[in-house]
Amino acid sequence: MNKSFVTKIASLDQVGRNAVRFGIVVVFLWIGALKFTTYEADGIVPFVANSPFMSFFYNHPTQYKTHMNPEGAIVVANHSWHSLNNTYGFSYGLGTFLIILSVLVALHKVFPLASMVGSILVFLMTLGTLSFLVTTPESWVPNIGDPAHGFPYLSGRGRLVIKDIVILGGAIITMSESARLYLSRKGK
Repeated sequence: MNKSFVTKIASLDQVGRNAVRFGIVVVFLWIGALKFTTYEADGIVPFVANSPFMSFFYNHPTQYKTHMNPEGAIVVANHSWHSLNNTYGFSYGLGTFLIILSVLVALHKVFPLASMVGSILVFLMTLGTLSFLVTTPESWVPNIGDPAHGFPYLSGRGRLVIKDIVILGGAIITMSESARLYLSRKGK
């Protein structure tokens, strides 16, 4: 292999750190904004309703299965139930929190300590999201005929959640980088 090519690849670590930070900012900003839509609020219901850490945000977490809207559809009776359940109120609060986290992580160069705190919160939130693999039955392929069901066969929801392992690693990178910048400025 050409040594200069490998040398160029070896020097991409800062580009990678910037890409990780940018990715976290974009994902949290975009997903945070989507939390203000009905389909996204409806989509997180199984996760929140089954979580021992979050189900208290809903008024009737155990009743969600009979009130699920197909993605992109609004069934008026289900929508009314979700309004009474606090599905939308919780989703709006979560969306606001995600947008705030994206801004904090983005402020790395200006306010590195605030960015570090934002990254720590992203890390903790990602741990919470990964807990859905344990608490949400809909994270696994159901037993409806195919022998490939249950663990380790991730459903669409499970595949969505497991990707947060990458965000978890990214949050460690961004919190470390922000802490290092903060300490270097304090030392001057």
